[in-house]
Amino acid sequence: MSSTSIRQKPSPSNGISIDLIRLRLRKFLDIYLQHRPLVQRGLTAGFVLYCLGTTLNSLTGRTGGRTHTSGGRSKRNKDSKKTTASPNDPLFHIRLKKLLRIVIPSLKSREAVMLALHSTFLVIRTGLSLYVAELDGRIVSSLVTAQPTLFLMNLTRWLLVAVPATYTNSMLEYLQSELGLAYRTRLTQHALKTYLDPILPSQQPFLNSDEKSDSLIKSNENAQILGEQLFYKLANLDDRIKNADQYLTVDIQQFSQKLAEIYSNIAKPVLDVILYNYQLSRNVGAEGLVILTILVQSSAGILRAITPSFGTYAAHEAKLEGELRFTHSRLLESAEEVALYHGEEFEKNVIERGYFALVKHANRVLRIRVWHGMAEEGVIKWLWGSLGLCICAIPVFAGEILGMKVGDLGTRTEGFVTNRRLLLSSSDAFGRVLYSYKELAELAGYTARVSDLFDTMEDVKAGHYQKKLVSSTGVEDNAKMLQGRGKIIESDEIRFDQVPLISPNGDVLVKSMSFNVEPGKHLLVVGPNGCGKSSLFRILGGLWPVYGGTVYKPPARSFTYIPQRPYLCTGTLRDQIIYPHSQLEMNEKGTTDDDLLKILDIVEMGHIVDREGGWDTIREWRDALSGGDKQRIAMARLFYHKPKYAILDECTSAVTLEIEKVMYDHATALGITLMTVSHRPSLWKYHSMVLQYDGAGGYIFTELDAERRLSLQEEKQELEHKLLTVPKLKQRLEELKVVKAERERLIAEKA
Repeated sequence: MSSTSIRQKPSPSNGISIDLIRLRLRKFLDIYLQHRPLVQRGLTAGFVLYCLGTTLNSLTGRTGGRTHTSGGRSKRNKDSKKTTASPNDPLFHIRLKKLLRIVIPSLKSREAVMLALHSTFLVIRTGLSLYVAELDGRIVSSLVTAQPTLFLMNLTRWLLVAVPATYTNSMLEYLQSELGLAYRTRLTQHALKTYLDPILPSQQPFLNSDEKSDSLIKSNENAQILGEQLFYKLANLDDRIKNADQYLTVDIQQFSQKLAEIYSNIAKPVLDVILYNYQLSRNVGAEGLVILTILVQSSAGILRAITPSFGTYAAHEAKLEGELRFTHSRLLESAEEVALYHGEEFEKNVIERGYFALVKHANRVLRIRVWHGMAEEGVIKWLWGSLGLCICAIPVFAGEILGMKVGDLGTRTEGFVTNRRLLLSSSDAFGRVLYSYKELAELAGYTARVSDLFDTMEDVKAGHYQKKLVSSTGVEDNAKMLQGRGKIIESDEIRFDQVPLISPNGDVLVKSMSFNVEPGKHLLVVGPNGCGKSSLFRILGGLWPVYGGTVYKPPARSFTYIPQRPYLCTGTLRDQIIYPHSQLEMNEKGTTDDDLLKILDIVEMGHIVDREGGWDTIREWRDALSGGDKQRIAMARLFYHKPKYAILDECTSAVTLEIEKVMYDHATALGITLMTVSHRPSLWKYHSMVLQYDGAGGYIFTELDAERRLSLQEEKQELEHKLLTVPKLKQRLEELKVVKAERERLIAEKA
């Protein structure tokens, strides 16, 4: 016998071992089939818990949290774009929870009720989808088995179920849009409450002649902290928010829309995955479901690992959009200056640079989305689709082994179509869960933007500013001065006690200033440009912080500031006089339109009411009135409010001396203490004190003798005029010396 025939003959020991293995496998299969219902319940329950746990971990940021938190706060500050725009960053979840407390303040709020109603319709929609999947299988089965009556009955059910299905889908879209608007309304109201921070009408002390108003000022201990005027400080004292309008409009709108969408895009798919797979496990067995879940999760993990940081891209795109919008706004604000300088080409280049930076970033993101979309579709549509077909084939090829009822052709067709429909729906739901990670990344980007706005407003409101220091000397010593804080004490008079005047960028204008203004003693402020005149008034108005010393002053609302170019609001002609009052507040004050007309007659502007068509005429008043008319309107506003103190900054430069005299005579007659910035000698007689800057960090505060100062001014002008003639006199003297020398030479020659 050859060696080949010996190798082909099985040995008795090998045959016994193979039979033993088959026997044990058969015994294990019998035991498994005996306990299969219990095992299936356990696998199904484990699958549900796994889906819920995975979703919860993804939403709460527990996955990947260690890698992001190990760097600490300093690392987050250095690489804020990478961390704050990632769904796995714990900072994102902290910020999102903070914003959720704003958009859904309580379980009894309108937003919470809408969210619950939205969730109800999501469950109804999933239930209808399960019924439609089963009905789809029945329709195909009736076609395969050629049963027309059953086919028509199932088709009628199909048409009837369309009524609640279409209503449910419409309500889901409606509630999602309403939720987005509700979220935006909550965030906008919260932002504007902090951004504008108005004082209530009952807390506006304007009238110094009203004893009730005076008592209100003294009794209101919180008057100093109300009305933070954050919109000014955010733009001028801090560098973190460059374009607040972009944050308050576009970014809040995008965040609200994404937040409303992300709930549907996560809650609905997760619910669908659980219910569809539960029904699928009853049809094909939980074993295939577990195998399918393992394969799908493995491929999904790989796909998630190669997914770019779309949240960072969204945040950067929003930033570029804001910068482009800011360049257009700046051009509109400075249109006249740019036109006079013929700077169209330069401004065009600035705008084009901003636009092309945005386009370059958008094209880069689009190219990334192409390759990511190919990988995503290949895995979700084609790979998962092939795995689904294998699962649907289990009842056909392994039904007898697993103890399932195989049935006839119609039953198998109905089961396959139903399972296929469920599997496609489940695959689509899981794909939407995976897609939601990308949307969650975009939500993280908008969350970072909105949170940056709110965090910066809170810091600025608390007096914590971040401003780039620019100084003509050095920023180190000035930075130390900016860290200090002085005191503000409410008082009837104005008094500065060793208060430094420092601009927000760290330039020290006056190291220490001390002076006082008593009610009724008007102050004249003079000095060269850039010496600190406006800085003084910004401190009095509460716009700039006090970096040292003590400031005694009435509440900020006791001041009225009238600049050289007065602000005219959007509204009626009446609104220009009573601003910032409304007509209702004017009526409560006891003032009528006839009283306003008398005020306009004082500044010789009474004719404007008939000229413009009445008090309720609405125009763009900054374009409709000349410079002189604007200054008269501003003085009429002063006479309406009658504050304790008025800051007049070159506010009569565009009116005649006669109108200027009328304005100042009436203001002093009303008992308003004036603080005037002007170089007109005609205004000196209205002031009893003078604060004069020398432009080099020094100042003089003393009493003002208008007549003596005027005489000195005239004498100074006379001397300056005489000094102008000195060069001519010197030249004439030299000419006379030459003539004299020539004569002496001629006399000498004759002699």
